Formats: sequence, structure tokens, C-alpha cells
Amino acid sequence: MKRVYEVAGHRFAVVMPDNHRAWNEMHPYEAFETEADDNLVFSADLIDLMPDTSEKQKVTVSCEAPDMPRIELYDWNGKWLLEIAPTLEAPVRVFLITDKDFRQAHFRVLGSMRFSVSTVMMLMFAFATAKKNTLLMHSSVTVNNGKGYLFLGKSGTGKSTHSQLWINNIDGCELLNDDNPVLRVADNGEVWVYGSPWSGKTPCYRNLSYPVGAIVDLHQAKANRIHRLSMLEAYAAMYVSFSGYRFIKEMADGLHATNEKVISTVPCYGLDCLPDADAARLCFQTVAQ
Repeated sequence: MKRVYEVAGHRFAVVMPDNHRAWNEMHPYEAFETEADDNLVFSADLIDLMPDTSEKQKVTVSCEAPDMPRIELYDWNGKWLLEIAPTLEAPVRVFLITDKDFRQAHFRVLGSMRFSVSTVMMLMFAFATAKKNTLLMHSSVTVNNGKGYLFLGKSGTGKSTHSQLWINNIDGCELLNDDNPVLRVADNGEVWVYGSPWSGKTPCYRNLSYPVGAIVDLHQAKANRIHRLSMLEAYAAMYVSFSGYRFIKEMADGLHATNEKVISTVPCYGLDCLPDADAARLCFQTVAQ
């Protein structure tokens, strides 16, 4: 069975056996399903058996934190091979083989279907769209008065908390996505934020989009202060907040170009804050008024 989904205007296909249990984990994708199946950025096929990859050559290993997924990247037979574990010390539970352009992928699942399918789709989406004015962000997004506001920061900084403080204390706010929204620069230069099927621990899978009002980089502090970021500061804050392999030149060039377009168009701020209502009000009054 083949199903096609569209996220931020990019279509991709998932191919799995009709009655495979992995389809039971695809409910976050339901709002994004489409009947159109042309202009796919990638297709990912579930396989039962892995080929012999013993000749693989390790390229890099990434893991943001001990409780975050570990991704080992290999060069194998003219393709990329990714071996993915749910945490730093866990055994590999997902194998992903893709061509060097990230257009055709095959994946094998050994563990949790939900973790495996979502991880494969997120990685393929981020890689396949890196040269298409698109960034898969690690961010929480709140919408107010027809605009989206992105909150950046390291894991545990309080991005979700700050979004909720906006929703609880500022009229007309609602959540668009709580973990992995998508930024895309339109042909006319406008920057839009899109909901996605990937929202972390918060089940918020909304197929909606809004022009971006501002981007705010959060830092925990003992007092609430906000300031406009310089272009260099904004670039750095964004750089650590979107997905992609920077050492693959073509991908890095695409990500760099999109990042420059975003920070040249969207106002970016730094917010030192407490997890309180005053921080939300200060932020809102500065970036949205």
C-alpha cells in the first residue's frame, strides 16, 4: 500500500504492506494525507530483510543528549546507510538506506513502529527538502492574530512551557506545533511556518500555515529580559535549531541559504526568562505589538 502526504507543500510517499501494523501508528499523518502523488520529494519503502552492509564506511555519529536518538551515518555501496537507536546506549532499532539525493529510501524496523516510522519520515523530509528553501525546526510555535511565533532553545529550556504561557495569558493564542514545525521561504520572499506530523510529546498535528511574526531564542534566567538579536546572533540561534547534515556540502549550502533568507526577513529576539506569565506578556508585547 502506498500513501502520500503533503507537509509544507512538499509531498512524500510511504510504501508498506497493506495490513502491516505500522499503519496503526500513522494517525499523526492523517491530516496531511493527499490523493496527489506527483512531484514527490522522496519515497520510503518498508522492507523485511536488509542487504549485506558489512562493507559500510562510518561517516559520523550524532546524539544530542543521552536520552535522545543516536544516528550513525555510513557510506555504503554509493548510498547512505543510517543506523538509528532510540537513545545513546540503546541497540539499533531502525535501518535506513537512501540514495545520495535522499529521494528513494528503504527502511527496516526492529523496534517501536511509532518511533521508527516517525524518525525515518522526519529525517528523510529534512534531508530531501534542505535545498528547497525549507527548514525542519526544533521549536514550539504559538499562533496569534494570524501570525506564527517560534520559540527556540536547547532541550529543557522551556519552549513548550513558554508556548503554554502565551496560550494561558494572552487572548487569541493557540498552539500550532510543539516540537518540529517547518519553515519555508515562499517565492515572494515571505517566511511561513507550517504544522507537521511531528510534535514531540504533545499530540498537535495541524495541517495549517501562517506567516512568521517573529522568532524568539529562549534562555532560562532569574529575571525577564528581551532584546533584538543581531544578524550573527540570529544566524547562530537558528543554526542549532534546524535539522540537516552540515558536512554534506549540497545540503549545508541549501540550509545556509535558507537560514540567511529567514533571518533577513523575520525579526529575531533573545529572551532571558522565568517560567511565568510576566515573561509571556513581555515577549508578546515586544514581538507582536
